[in-house]
Amino acid sequence: MTDLIHKLKITDWAVEDRPREKMLLKGITSLSDAELLAILIGSGNKDETAVELSKRILHSVSNDLNLLGKQTIKDLTGKFKGIGEAKAITIAAAMELGKRRKSAEADINPQIRTSRDIFDIFQPMLGDLQHEESWILLFNRANKIIKKVLISKGNIRGVVIDNRLIIKEAIENNATSIILIHNHPSGNAYPSGNDNQITNKLKGACALFEISLLDHIIVCDTDYYSYKDKGTI
Repeated sequence: MTDLIHKLKITDWAVEDRPREKMLLKGITSLSDAELLAILIGSGNKDETAVELSKRILHSVSNDLNLLGKQTIKDLTGKFKGIGEAKAITIAAAMELGKRRKSAEADINPQIRTSRDIFDIFQPMLGDLQHEESWILLFNRANKIIKKVLISKGNIRGVVIDNRLIIKEAIENNATSIILIHNHPSGNAYPSGNDNQITNKLKGACALFEISLLDHIIVCDTDYYSYKDKGTI
């Protein structure tokens, strides 16, 4: 009897327990992460329902959606029976849409009061990357954001930051102050010696043109470091 119950298909479940029907009856917030993922993949395999397979996928990343968002197509197809390329692409696309929505929400009201505001803007953009990127935020005299600019891309070991490019962007956009942002794919937000050197050189370069370097923020998937908050800028 236990084996029979285990092998029941989702269509054999009570209507209120099927993910799609449950969403229609009780609303989308009533669904667990596994049930939402099951809707995305549509079906499981010969040994597991879509929900059971989804639970196993989530268990593999400690039920952390941020870690799920970092899984590659190859990771998903290679680890889980029943997840082919099409399903893996569907999962990756859903994760990316979630990131973009979070980023769009952060941009709706880009008033910068604290370093956390900066983290909320850039975490969706940088938190899952496996390479480093450096960005700057440009501010006008009213301390409102003029523009955010990608300065450089690197690899897991770091990036090269061109101060001349940063100053050029600031001058061309009439910015009076800037914030430097970059990510650490390692997940360790604490600055390296090179990060400190970059900060000091950029601060000096900005001072020559009467531009203020307000902060340098290092972003990870769940944490960040602010030079200003730590009193090191």
